[in-house]
Amino acid sequence: MFNLHGYGPSILQGTIVTIAISLASLALAMLLGIGGALSKLSSSKPLQIASQTYTTIIRGIPDLVLMLLVFFGGQVFINQVAPMVGYEEYIDINPFIAGVSTIGFIFGAYMTETFRGAILAVPRGQLEAAYAYGMGRMKVFSRILMPQMIRHASPGFGNNWLVLVKTTALVSIIGLDDMVRKASLAAGATRMPFTFYLVVALNYLIITSVSVYILKWLETRYSMGVIKA
Repeated sequence: MFNLHGYGPSILQGTIVTIAISLASLALAMLLGIGGALSKLSSSKPLQIASQTYTTIIRGIPDLVLMLLVFFGGQVFINQVAPMVGYEEYIDINPFIAGVSTIGFIFGAYMTETFRGAILAVPRGQLEAAYAYGMGRMKVFSRILMPQMIRHASPGFGNNWLVLVKTTALVSIIGLDDMVRKASLAAGATRMPFTFYLVVALNYLIITSVSVYILKWLETRYSMGVIKA
């Protein structure tokens, strides 16, 4: 259907990199999100302030600016600090690590609010009853809070994941060979930008469509036994 002039394997390789970035960023975002949500709901004032500061700053700065700050600014900072600890060689930040760290850090803030709302949606009476029955904190979390939290968080989590996947396109500006950068190089060599960027758009559409199907399955799975209004 598309004549890619031999660049098909390159685009496929870039697609695999995009998926890897997405999954690694999601894992980091989930860890930060759960930690941030628990901190916001904790009785510790310093944890509440730290979590609130984190979400406020991250949600207030454009993703592109953060990406550039982490990659270029972080590289300058590390190379200024390294000589102070006796390391004289120049340090290059790996674009993959920079991309995953930035995207994960950004969406950790959004996941924080998603998980916080999901935790608050779980009836307090159920948790109190579990404690009264003699269940420990970890057992209450794994058997009572977590399953219901997943159900309440599913819509927001799914939306965050879909936006995260599309945000991975930003890593092309820091030199990471994702499918957007691969398509850009191919388009420049063949002077066929429409063809290659259309292929990239279709690849993103396939990834998000499969994701929607999986997310619907998970939402159904964790909604079993729940009466819908």
